[in-house]
Amino acid sequence: MAALWMLWAGAVAAQGGTPAAVAPGAAASPAIAVDPELEARVLKISAGLRCLVCQNQTIADSNADLAVDLRNQVREMLKRGDSPTQINDYMTARYGDFVLYKPPVKSTTALLWYGPAALLVLAVLILVWIIRRRTKLPADRFEPDPDGT
Repeated sequence: MAALWMLWAGAVAAQGGTPAAVAPGAAASPAIAVDPELEARVLKISAGLRCLVCQNQTIADSNADLAVDLRNQVREMLKRGDSPTQINDYMTARYGDFVLYKPPVKSTTALLWYGPAALLVLAVLILVWIIRRRTKLPADRFEPDPDGT
């Protein structure tokens, strides 16, 4: 993908165009100028949406075909006048809460939000229980050290 971008940027520069005028995710036509404000808004919204292919990257960071398509869809929705909330609602309705990089706290995502803390508390309670139990055992219940001390 990067090689194609460099090749295209070189061809545009050779024709007297400016390759910086078109973003890598935008249509590859030298006649289309990119609005920097629009691209900043696309990037901001894309940073909050998870790539459904990579799953550990936002669609702003991913080069997967689906991420590029979703960025283009966000761009088109912004051009149409949709708000970031409307875009997030649309993506959530279509792909579920998983598409949001920070899903909302609700009954279906409670385990995701509170599960790690609950496991940590459970582990600490088990550790305390084991230590208390062992301190109550008499010394003859433990094996002697091999060196006799």
